[in-house]
Amino acid sequence: MKIVFMGTPEYVIPSLEFLIAAPFAEIVGVYTQPDKPVGRRGTAEPPPVGRYCKEQRLPLFQPASLRNENVQRELSVLEPEVVVVAAYGKILPAEVLDIPRHGSLNIHPSLLPRYRGPSPVVTALLEGDQTTGVTVMVVDEGMDSGPILAQITTDIGPKEPASELTARMFEAGGELMCSVLPIWVAGDLKPVDQDESLATFTRKIAKEDGEADWTLPSERLARKVRAFYPWPSLYTFWQGKVLKATKARAVPGSGAEYGQAGTVVLIQDNWAAVVTGDGLLALDELQLEGRRPMDADEFTRGQRDFVGSVLPS
Repeated sequence: MKIVFMGTPEYVIPSLEFLIAAPFAEIVGVYTQPDKPVGRRGTAEPPPVGRYCKEQRLPLFQPASLRNENVQRELSVLEPEVVVVAAYGKILPAEVLDIPRHGSLNIHPSLLPRYRGPSPVVTALLEGDQTTGVTVMVVDEGMDSGPILAQITTDIGPKEPASELTARMFEAGGELMCSVLPIWVAGDLKPVDQDESLATFTRKIAKEDGEADWTLPSERLARKVRAFYPWPSLYTFWQGKVLKATKARAVPGSGAEYGQAGTVVLIQDNWAAVVTGDGLLALDELQLEGRRPMDADEFTRGQRDFVGSVLPS
């Protein structure tokens, strides 16, 4: 089965590896985003999938747009039977969708029609969901609106951050895709239309979403810590530098007796916590701009004025 894979970030590489290992599959091309300037020198570097393909000597394509006729002809020459999409980052136009004989299939890390759009894992964590899942669907011209071929459900770990959950979802999605493809191509799998009345949508996360508002409840802030890890992180400012809370937990109950929201206090075992609008947010790991992550005890020992300060909201 001739397959073209389209994906970009690190966490979709396991999905590609499942396809490479599948006995029925031949990867005739991998499409990813163009190289981008990185670091102070602005040296152009490939995205993770591009780097992986160069290491594995896979046929790699990095067009700036799929709407270019020459790019579309190049894809047609590969004669893909199926295009598999996993967090590629570009919309597939109708001209591209018409190329593969058996269509384009997408791995989406949510139980569609819930959480369509660019940030389903982050949104699930922000909403405090206990379960989530992966959907393999047929790509159409809409936003994750195509018919569903298969889904699996999984529990979300109580401390699982977005980075770990996303990686786990795409690994499971790659395995699910490999089980679906032979049945789909054989014509033995009937797609099921999504129920539009149940559709919910996510938005692209911006850096500003991570800035801490200490007047929020501690439970909501703890969700943000997990949802925004590793980017943009829940962050505040300390002595003119960005301070990230990379690991934290909610301590229910009133924190008002400790002072105003944003006040850094010591709780049991001399552990640092921040007063919030409802309860305390215990700080387990912090990272000051330009420094390595460290546990809160080490951080407070090095930053003597931290406890008792009031962090901005």
